[in-house]
Amino acid sequence: MSKDEATSENLSADTKDEGVSESAEISLEAALAPVLENAKFPNAQTVVSGKLSAEQVVKAAEAGIEHIINLQPESELSFDERAAVEAQGISYTHLPIAGAEDLKQVNLLEFDKALRTHHGKKTLIHCGSGNRVGACMALRAGWLRGRKMDTAMQQGKEHGLTGLEEEVRMRLLVPR
Repeated sequence: MSKDEATSENLSADTKDEGVSESAEISLEAALAPVLENAKFPNAQTVVSGKLSAEQVVKAAEAGIEHIINLQPESELSFDERAAVEAQGISYTHLPIAGAEDLKQVNLLEFDKALRTHHGKKTLIHCGSGNRVGACMALRAGWLRGRKMDTAMQQGKEHGLTGLEEEVRMRLLVPR
């Protein structure tokens, strides 16, 4: 094989690898958008949704999800989510955020720790609707990442922030 043929073959292999990566990102959304409530895909590695069922956990595993963060308190769960998630070989973090009263810096630090620990992995974050996920993402951006109000709120909305929007805005006004 000539040097030019080898270079051409390597470029072809590189292009194939990039194509696989792009199709994997597309397939995450394609596989999960139809089966998750209020699904949002703020980036290629993150899925936000409402509550999960045992069947949806299986679908998440099939789509390549590697970590699930559940913000629902036990009172909102209808099955043993931890057992279902771990049975699929997915790592699991449970951080109950029942509502505005739980949007405290101590909880946001735990939320941030879970995200940083599994950085680069395909992660599904959920609560009942996605609203609390968006609230946590906005507060994380503002309190822990030092983002300006508009940027933090936009990040929250991209991750599902709706009904807690005014509460989050008020909390971001308080210096940390």
